[in-house]
Parts: sequence; C-alpha cells; structure tokens
Amino acid sequence: MTIRAFFAILLCKALQLFARILHRGGTAMPGRIALKLCPNLLAILARNVKTVAITGTNGKTTSARMIEEAFRLEGKSYLANRSGANLLSGITTEFVRNATIFGKVDKEYAVIECDEAAAVKAFGQLKPQVIVVTNLFRDQLDRYGEVTHTMANIRKGIQAVPEALLCLNADCSLTASLAGDLPNPVRWFGVDQGAAPSKPVPELSDATHCIRCKTAYTYDYVSYGHLGGFRCPKCGYCRHEADYAVTDLVAQRMDSTEAVLRINGKRELAKINLPAMYNVYNAIGAVAAICEMGLGSQAALRALAQFQCGFGRMERFDLGQAGARMMLVKNPAGCNQVIEFLQNITERFSLVICLNDRGADGTDISWIWDADFEGLRGLGGNLRQVLVSGDRAPDLRIRLKYAGIDDGRIRVQRDYEALVDWMARQTEPVLIMPTYTAMLELRQVMIRRCGGAEFWE
Repeated sequence: MTIRAFFAILLCKALQLFARILHRGGTAMPGRIALKLCPNLLAILARNVKTVAITGTNGKTTSARMIEEAFRLEGKSYLANRSGANLLSGITTEFVRNATIFGKVDKEYAVIECDEAAAVKAFGQLKPQVIVVTNLFRDQLDRYGEVTHTMANIRKGIQAVPEALLCLNADCSLTASLAGDLPNPVRWFGVDQGAAPSKPVPELSDATHCIRCKTAYTYDYVSYGHLGGFRCPKCGYCRHEADYAVTDLVAQRMDSTEAVLRINGKRELAKINLPAMYNVYNAIGAVAAICEMGLGSQAALRALAQFQCGFGRMERFDLGQAGARMMLVKNPAGCNQVIEFLQNITERFSLVICLNDRGADGTDISWIWDADFEGLRGLGGNLRQVLVSGDRAPDLRIRLKYAGIDDGRIRVQRDYEALVDWMARQTEPVLIMPTYTAMLELRQVMIRRCGGAEFWE
C-alpha cells in the first residue's frame, strides 16, 4: 500500500468519526475527500473482498437488503453500504470504515448498492464477482439524461470487469440488451406470464421500440411499465427464458407476498416480506444473486421471509393507532407501482405525498404529469384524505386536482413536525409517498417520535 493510500485512509476515518460525533452520518463526504488524495483507494481496499454489486433504476436498496440478509443469516463476514450512499465516495467510505489503517478489510464479502452513473468508475475498482441490474427506467432527466445514457454508463462499467457474472432482468428489454455485446456470463431472472397482472399493453413505457431495429415491440404479457414478455416481430429480439423466475402469485397482502419461484428448474414456495409487484422483481433478482454467490436457494428463501425493509422502502412506523408506512417514489414507473399497490388495499387509509426538487430528487418535477395519479380516483371511499407536503407541495396539489381528486380532500401541510403530529392522531393507517430528500427529512422527525434507526445504521 502506498503512503498516499495510508494517509487517505487515516483522513477518511478521522472525518467519519467527526461526522458521527455531530450526528451527520458521514456516509459520503469522508470518502470523497479521501479519493482526492488517493483516486484508486477503493481498488486497494476491495482487492481481496468478494463483492456483489446491485445497480439499475428502481429497487437497488431493497434488493441489496434482501441479499445482505442472506449473508447475515448464513453467518458470513460482510460489509454493505446500508445508508444508500451509492456513489463512488459513499462506497469508498464504507470500505474504509471496515478496514485497518493499513488497508486490510476485515470482511470476506461485500454487498454494494451502486448508482447507475457511478458504475462507470466503481465496477472497475470493486471487481465484483456478481453484478445485478434490476431494471432501466427514465429517471431524473436533469442528472441522468435519457435512459439510453444510463444504460451506456452501466455498460461501460461492466466492460471493465468482463469476468463478472451478470444477473439481468429478462423482462426489461433495455437491461436484457446488455447481454448482446458483453462477454460476461449471464443468468436471467424475471416474472413469468402466470404471475403477471393481466395488462394488454404497457401503461407507461420507456422502451416502446426494439433497441436493435427500432420496430415497435409486441407483448405476450406486461407486468408493469415496459417489463414483460416483449418481442420484436421484425428482428426476433425477445425476452430470454429466466433461470430464476416467479411462476405464480399465491397471495398478495398489505405487508407481504407469497409466490412460487422456479430456481434453476426447481419450484419453491416463497414468502416475500413485502407487498407489490415491483418488490416481487426485487425478490427474484436477489434470489439470483444469492444463489450465484454460492449461498444456495434455501438461504435465499429464508432471506426473503426475514429481511427488514430498507429505510423508506415500505418501511413501517408505529405512529398512530394503525401505524404508518413509507414508500419512496422518484419516477413515473415507481410511482405507478405504488398507486397500483394502493388500489389493492381494502381498508380505509389516509395518504401523504411529499415532493421535493433538490439535487438528489432531480430538479425536474415534470415526471409527476406522466405518473398515473388518476389511479387514485378509483380508491373511492377507502381514501379518506390526502395531505401534500414538501418544497413543491403547491405543484403537487395542482397535479392531484387535474387527476380528478376532490380539492376538498386535499390539504397542504409543509411543516413536518405538524404533519407527524397529525399522523400520530390518526385511527386508520397512513401511507406516505415521499421523494428522496423529503423522505430523509420526514423520516428524521418520525424516528424522533416513535424510534427507529438512523439512515446510516
């Protein structure tokens, strides 16, 4: 190890300690400064660690937590960037936290969530054994650009590690296309037709035409967005049969899902400790990664049943008589999946939606006009009241009025302390849909009131 790396580690550890003393987290800043001193610090620290990396637009944090739970249950020695600090700086900070000042990481494995844009630099330094690509959707146009740009970033990152095994979403035509020009071995995961909802066409598609010949896709079935049994009638590009598949949905509840999985040809009944179709995808992608990392199918099934939600991802809080559940939203596809989940709830509840437009959220909020807020009209009497909050609460209120929500049922409450006071008085469940920075701020107020871990814990 070089002298520069030694001082970079020392500085990073000191900054982490200082940040934690101030209760500021210190999940990214120490690594960012350390990398200025030693740009290849992550490569030095990760050289003897077996890593699984998770990237993609939606589901990274939840998938990573599922995979991490399998390592925990199997008693493996591992590290993970649980805080969600998934840029190169945050990943480096986590490795330093688990290393000695001489650069020896005391963990055998790492479970690393990696931002799509950061994959270009991070994969080459991490040298992961397995890379999971969850899906690709349009997200934060001001930061990522079009979805093809995001895909190009991931492809460049993978090109630096041709020996890494790829776990690709067979149902996402964009993600699946990565296998076409990369030499990496590939294992496929997805949702078979028997487990998909009966949707004749994509309700909101970021991939309407074939990525190879530009002909419009036809679909045998659609699960959500552009995911499903796609095929090009001209060039033949189509969904690959999945090695790890969800074949049947047995039961969908407000807090969990039971499904039949096909794992390398063998059928297994699984309990997934989360509801909603997008979490079914997270689960089967996690199963693929767990098995390909050598932990086995039974470890994967136990992990799905026992893992706890990542912060803000279907996270439950003991607030009010019936509790509150927080569901992060950040783009039209994810928002639509949360709305579809709400449509399946049979009891009365109140809804809180928080919209910010800061850097980590994406400053362009035009995506709210693509999201299917009209679907809230179908909730009828089950939706008791809607509270809107966040920096762009007035814009959100206008969007809901255009969606046909009675303005008398919409209330603006921008003070998070007052909002939590209101939630604490409710006798029926409260469901919360915040964007990222709104989630962090509101969650901080909620855990002060009812307990819970800080976001970096």
